[in-house]
Amino acid sequence: MATPKLFPNIVAGVLEALEMSFGKGLYADKVVERLLRQNKKWGSRDRSFVAEHTYEMVRWWALLWGLLGQEPTTKRKDLQKLFGVYWLWRGFELPDWPKFDAVRGIAIEERLNALNGTATLESYAYWFDAEARKQLGTKWDSIAKAMNIPNAVNLRVNTLKASEENVLIELKNAGLEVQPHPVFDKALVLKGRPRLNNLEGFKTGKFEVQDAGSQSIAPFLNPRPGSIVIDACAGAGGKTLHLGALMKNNGKLIAMDVEGRKLGELLKRTQRSGLTIVKTRAWEEAGVLDELSNSADYLLLDVPCSGSGVIKREPDTKWKLQPEHLDRLESVQFSIIRDYSRVLKIDGIMVYATCSILPKENRLQVDAFLAHPAGAQFELLEDRTVDPSDHNDGFYMARLKKLA
Repeated sequence: MATPKLFPNIVAGVLEALEMSFGKGLYADKVVERLLRQNKKWGSRDRSFVAEHTYEMVRWWALLWGLLGQEPTTKRKDLQKLFGVYWLWRGFELPDWPKFDAVRGIAIEERLNALNGTATLESYAYWFDAEARKQLGTKWDSIAKAMNIPNAVNLRVNTLKASEENVLIELKNAGLEVQPHPVFDKALVLKGRPRLNNLEGFKTGKFEVQDAGSQSIAPFLNPRPGSIVIDACAGAGGKTLHLGALMKNNGKLIAMDVEGRKLGELLKRTQRSGLTIVKTRAWEEAGVLDELSNSADYLLLDVPCSGSGVIKREPDTKWKLQPEHLDRLESVQFSIIRDYSRVLKIDGIMVYATCSILPKENRLQVDAFLAHPAGAQFELLEDRTVDPSDHNDGFYMARLKKLA
């Protein structure tokens, strides 16, 4: 493999991103986005280099410090050495720069063989490694590996506006390599990370960027056209759009979120998609739950979660997630399923979903709800756990029916 040519300014860009992410607790994607805005003279290769290698060093942060043999720090001189170790670990040759002299002779394979433990070798926080092993047992080792394989860009065809065949033709005519997803047959997979914003199909809502696993959740609810559907944790609206397409733009689709400001962006996306049945309601509206009580045929609760199932796409989660966050999230999840389940009519269907790998956020939450007075009239019809693999994120979904 040929060694990519390094330039001091773009290496400095990676180091600056790491300083901001680990030193100031900022998420790497936001840091990289800001760096790219500030350095308008960087070419496309430079921009891709900074983004790719920042994310990969975040992903492998613990392993790289283990190879260097130091405790993590954000001092620039130590980050320069860490980049040198990273470059050698990737199998590349270091340029003849004095800043790399301290690590040039490191025997990477020898040091790698001396390391042990999933937390170091697969690069996870020690507390999370222990918690995941406690909840998942030996399955954690294979999941930990799978979550270090970066995800490809997945697309969902908007069937209100286009067919899969038409979208495939348009993407291929634009010079993009695209194929059906190997696990989720309704999803498309792009090669590389091309810019899509300028494509006519994207601007006119013929397709959306959406993870392949996430595309399984709306069909699991499977709302009928003409029904009343509530997406209670809609966020930016990816699943709302999918629900509306499954409803064939016929019925009533209410999108809600704890942060009402997010719903403005959702409405822009619905306009592009051609949906006309979406109404938005914010959680903070006075009396909203009382007003919606016993009104919905279908309810989607894609609840806030640890995001531990999407570490492939968001490696920052490895280091930003803290034990106290899990405790708080589990409390929030239970309060949502307890309180929002009452918007369903009798015989209504509810799907509880997360992008977490942890049973405490998944089946154990459903079991706790069924054991609570609020869940006494519900029946669990089916649940699915999809573990992260080479081709998909990890997620969980449970389908319940309100009996009385």
